Amino acid sequence: MEHDFSRNPFKKLPEMTDEDWHALGLRTGLEIHQQLLTERKLFCRCKAGLYSKKHDAEVLRHMRPTLSELGEYDGTALMEFKTKKEIVYLLNRETVCTYEMDDAPPFEIDDQAVDIAIEVALLLKLNLIGELHIARKQYLDGSIPTGFQRTTILGINGSIPYNDRSIGIRQLGLEEDACREVENVGHRITFRTDRLGMPLIETVTEPEMVTPTECMEVGEILRALVRATGKVRTGIGAGREDVNVSIAGGTRIEIKGVDSLRRIPLLVYNEAMRQWNLLRIKDILSKRGITPETFHAEHRDVTGALLKTSYIPILHALEKGQRMRAVKLEGFAGILREQTQTMTSFAREISDRVRIIACLHGHPNMIHSDSLDPTISNSQWHRIRKKLKAGPEDAVVVTWGSKDDILTAANEIIIRAKEATEGVPAETRCHHKDGTNGFERILPGADRMYPDTDLPPIEITPERVSEIRRNLPKMPWELSEKLVPLHLPKDVLSMLVVRKMGTLFETLLAESPDIDLRSLICRVTQKLRFGQRKGLGVERFTAELVEMLAQKAVNGELLLQSLTPILETILQSPDTPVETIVSKYAIRTVNLETELMNIIKEKREIRKPFASTDPEAKIRWGMGLVMPELVGRLNAQDVEKALRKLDW
Repeated sequence: MEHDFSRNPFKKLPEMTDEDWHALGLRTGLEIHQQLLTERKLFCRCKAGLYSKKHDAEVLRHMRPTLSELGEYDGTALMEFKTKKEIVYLLNRETVCTYEMDDAPPFEIDDQAVDIAIEVALLLKLNLIGELHIARKQYLDGSIPTGFQRTTILGINGSIPYNDRSIGIRQLGLEEDACREVENVGHRITFRTDRLGMPLIETVTEPEMVTPTECMEVGEILRALVRATGKVRTGIGAGREDVNVSIAGGTRIEIKGVDSLRRIPLLVYNEAMRQWNLLRIKDILSKRGITPETFHAEHRDVTGALLKTSYIPILHALEKGQRMRAVKLEGFAGILREQTQTMTSFAREISDRVRIIACLHGHPNMIHSDSLDPTISNSQWHRIRKKLKAGPEDAVVVTWGSKDDILTAANEIIIRAKEATEGVPAETRCHHKDGTNGFERILPGADRMYPDTDLPPIEITPERVSEIRRNLPKMPWELSEKLVPLHLPKDVLSMLVVRKMGTLFETLLAESPDIDLRSLICRVTQKLRFGQRKGLGVERFTAELVEMLAQKAVNGELLLQSLTPILETILQSPDTPVETIVSKYAIRTVNLETELMNIIKEKREIRKPFASTDPEAKIRWGMGLVMPELVGRLNAQDVEKALRKLDW
């Protein structure tokens, strides 16, 4: 598919149509990582799910790449090695052991994690692997102290329904989670190891979503499906998505660690725009006669030309004894200010490489001759251009840092500029809050995978699979169809994916047609969402609790209105027994009129008597006195009728 670069096809995201995305040839896929709710980590006996900001020890490591089985180095590993990072691990004795630090061999894989992964694989209609083979996936970014992640594949070639078609599921893997990054400055990066080694499944879709919205909606289906098991962790960081994006003529780009499905459409939009613009830049360069074969660049030390600068970042660098280096990019004049993403230019493509690989984290970490912002003086630019023999058709980039770092930076600037003549380089990119993305590392290849000789193959027996198959939960979309008569809001339906909770509501719908089930569901999900948002303990929101409350409502022991204060109290008073809270709101069997008179008498002692002669105003005043004491236990209509009969 050829693109017309004379016309920008990008409108605002809400204005983009399916036809617009089809014209771009957009394709997206997902790699969804989901922590499993196990007691232990995947290859050791440490408890899973214990997070802490405290640490008892620190370990310093340096990483080196290793050869693959074919005697080749992975490009990503070589890139990480160029960063010369010192990696610091913060260890808590309660969350790690010698296995995580690569000082002991692995234990056998956790059976609970394997069973959960098989259950998810069956829900995805995957063809199960008969024998698990553990492999090592090389990671030199420091996120795993061993330098590799143990991983295995459980199933391939599955599918899920989406609208009027199916979305292919390429594979489901089971692997270890990585460390949590704490700080990354210069040549030192710091990690916490509490999350390290926790069981994680990776669901990989085929690249069959052709609009940003489709990508998000498929992610929602997959999230609901794994949560239907009731055996995965939820909350911040428990589920993360890698979004794969490409357009016609572009390359698969992986946007790592997206923590909210709602952010996917804007991220896809900006990456599609970026790829289209990179292809446009390639077209501009080609018309100038600049191709991978004709590309030329060089760099030189220009510290002397900037000794008297008034530009603050370079002035501070000189005070620290740092050096300046300039790179001439022949024929690139104007290219560095060409747009790539929203409010972003090609210069950031280069700046990101300098920051990540040369570890020059300053802001800014470079300046360039295409910039319209004031930096160094015209005379200083003239001296630098003269030293490099740069003409008006050339672009010049200046960076600063230690002697070794700026040599690395200059070479990376040249590498990234040459890649512009080829189109879209294959990269893994990080996401930013504004919906744009930035360079993270070279896209890994197959060379980083090799067999793990520490662990034997594990047979997945038919008997084991049959036992798990017998207890599979209903699919989320099946539950949604069952609850259609209730006309539930979409956001409420999305909360009903916990296995026992969904089954409970389905049963109540069939067995208790007289109960206001819609009200019950909305009240429960509202308070559950509130508790999650506020970080309150929602572990007491079990299906058993909701079943008990629903049964009391069916039996006439509780009013549905009482569920709101009951659930709120359960959230905010975790030490108070549930039975005590529920009993407080139970419907009273004492004489209503007697109770009302007692409440009015008690309240009158602390409030002035009613003075108005309007009888309706008196009733409203009386309702205000007694309802705070009766809310959830009596209908307001019954209380009002009783007040009208009383002489008070």
